[in-house]
Amino acid sequence: MTWTQNTFDNPVTRYPKVEPPEDMVAEPGRDSELDPPADHGEDSYVGSGRLEGRKALVTGGDSGIGAAVAIAFAREGADVAIVYLPAEQVDANHVAEQIEKAGRKAVLIPGDLTERAFCGVAVEHALDALGGLDILVNNAGKQIFCEDLAQLPDDQFELTMRTNIHAMFYLTKAALPHLPAGATIINTTSVQAYLPGAQLVDYATTKAAINAFTKALAGQLAPKGIRVNAVAPGPIWTPLQPSQGQPPAKLPKFGEQTALGRAGQPAELAPAYVFLASPESSYVVGETLAVTGGMPTP
Repeated sequence: MTWTQNTFDNPVTRYPKVEPPEDMVAEPGRDSELDPPADHGEDSYVGSGRLEGRKALVTGGDSGIGAAVAIAFAREGADVAIVYLPAEQVDANHVAEQIEKAGRKAVLIPGDLTERAFCGVAVEHALDALGGLDILVNNAGKQIFCEDLAQLPDDQFELTMRTNIHAMFYLTKAALPHLPAGATIINTTSVQAYLPGAQLVDYATTKAAINAFTKALAGQLAPKGIRVNAVAPGPIWTPLQPSQGQPPAKLPKFGEQTALGRAGQPAELAPAYVFLASPESSYVVGETLAVTGGMPTP
């Protein structure tokens, strides 16, 4: 008997290794300035109607993981509102164009999620523009490295907490009265919650807190038919990394510590969010889905 060997995508080589220069860019960082550029699935993600008619709000939806999620959601049939900082307007316009090319409605909501009042405004804007809301993706995040706790500024610690934790709480609280049974909330945590880098004390702390927030809230909302889950990315090539998210000397080898030996691309995260948002994951509650390139998590 003769066997024919099929050719599949090799995950080691599906995307090239990221070998960025040690140069830092100004925070918050922009996808339009990323070198090398990231892949958000613009040329590869193909939808199949898994989120037809859904209405999603994605924070940090202008770039990185949020951009890939917004594009995938639209191609799966959802209308999408994205929240982003005003300085990231160019990136937001690109994502909106991708959403509209998929034949879905794009809603742009610029503003600062560290301001409690804006979190409520963002939810109301999304509700009005989309005509409802049934998917909330809490993805916006702040990450700035610091090698020595004694040198970690108090205001940086507080701003990381407000961006990564407080905004998630305020957005979710504002959205809850409007979420129907069958709605989903997806929070972005990180492998840093399990394998915290010594230079990311404040960031890693918030990501561990997000895991706990997700599991506690999942138990609270499951009886109402609202599922809460999280995605834990590994080292993903996004504007967070070169905008002070990593020490400059580590950038050229970013992601090489994974089992696959390379950094992930935002496009590789989007299917996890689609799965958790869709009815296919109806029995998945309080889960943290790790997409880490093989970095171990509990």
